[in-house]
Amino acid sequence: MSHQNSPLILGTERIGKLLKRYAVPAIIAMTASSLYNIADSIFIGHGVGALAIAGLAITFPLMNLAAAFGSLVGVGASTLVAVKLGQREYEGANNALGNVLTLNITIGILFTCICLLFLNPILYFFGAGENTLSYAHDYMEIILIGNVVTHTYLGLNAVLRSSGHPRMAMYATLASVVINCVLNPIFIFGFGWGIKGSAWATVISQVISLAWQILHFTDPKQLLHFKKGIYRLRAEFVKSMLSIGLSPFLMNLCSCLIVLLINLGLKKYGGDMAIGAYGIVNRVVFLFVMIVMGLNQGMQPIAGYNFGARRFDRVIKVTKLTIYWAVGVSLFGFLVCHLLPSYIIRMFTTDAELIRVATDGLHIVFVVFPVVGFQMVATNFFLSIGMSKQAIFLSLTRQLLFLIPCLITLPYFFGIWGVWSSLPLSDLLASILTAFMLARQFRKFAFSHTLLSEPNK
Repeated sequence: MSHQNSPLILGTERIGKLLKRYAVPAIIAMTASSLYNIADSIFIGHGVGALAIAGLAITFPLMNLAAAFGSLVGVGASTLVAVKLGQREYEGANNALGNVLTLNITIGILFTCICLLFLNPILYFFGAGENTLSYAHDYMEIILIGNVVTHTYLGLNAVLRSSGHPRMAMYATLASVVINCVLNPIFIFGFGWGIKGSAWATVISQVISLAWQILHFTDPKQLLHFKKGIYRLRAEFVKSMLSIGLSPFLMNLCSCLIVLLINLGLKKYGGDMAIGAYGIVNRVVFLFVMIVMGLNQGMQPIAGYNFGARRFDRVIKVTKLTIYWAVGVSLFGFLVCHLLPSYIIRMFTTDAELIRVATDGLHIVFVVFPVVGFQMVATNFFLSIGMSKQAIFLSLTRQLLFLIPCLITLPYFFGIWGVWSSLPLSDLLASILTAFMLARQFRKFAFSHTLLSEPNK
């Protein structure tokens, strides 16, 4: 393994150069993935219809629930591997790899079986109606069949980044996206499969990327690779991964509840078209959120490694730099969506009513968007160094303390406007609380760094 790809450089290389090396591939991969989701909605909107977009939006809560279980293992494993490598515990990092595979397969199969058994009642609960149920059911049935592949693919990609292979993680995602975008129009328009074609394109593309990841980890020359004895679940690794992954798990679980409340509120005050409008706005928001998530993925192994090596000054430095970049991304999103809203929405649909409702929603949702980049990175900071309780608190505070009460109360007084405005209001309140906690933790790190430096003076 070359020095260039060695995880040991996480403790020695210049922070700015490291963050570019790790974040840029992740950003490219996450942006490509988000662009696929946008293209997916565009193909469905123009190839199937406006109601199909609403049907797709109905599946978002269930997709968030699936993502919750995927992140429970993947994010926890990524942080654990980075910390173990920082502590030079290479055998422990290998055991984490084996446990990731076993846990993802087990959870993926259980989730698929339960959801397929109760799929229609679940979709009705999430806001499906007579006009949208068939679209939501056709799409989600196929996605659930490939759920175990999705979980395993995302889990191994997280380990790839943490083990010094951010470019390979990017290539795996890009391969999935490119294959997906090629198959989508073929299946939807060429074969006439409609919304089912989009779902099959997603599953097949992830199967191919997963096969490539497995090929990499079967190479014994890699620092982390598949071998005998690492697949048996070990209590200490499972507990550590799940405790770290609990924050994004709960965050995605809350996202499931939130999208449910949004869908129900929009259906009550705006009908199926309002749900479709949210489906479009959510795709646009997700584009910029995924870029920030790419920055977070680049930051995570750097912060985790240096925290394990007790280089607190480098942990602070990489966090601040990531915040600067993330705020720049979210500010750009704010400007684009306020200057060109109707152009963005027209990419998805030609339906005049859907364009009007989605444009109004886009304006409101992006009103305080620049603070979102800061809030996401600051929460990820606690996650990256294994401080899962703080990360969970911040995640749940934004969702439970601010957003859910807004979604319950504001629509009662302001109708559909109250549903849309709940999102920026909760982002603003959560960012204020997050800033306070981050500043307090930075002061603790600065004090610890001073104490560690004293013996060298």
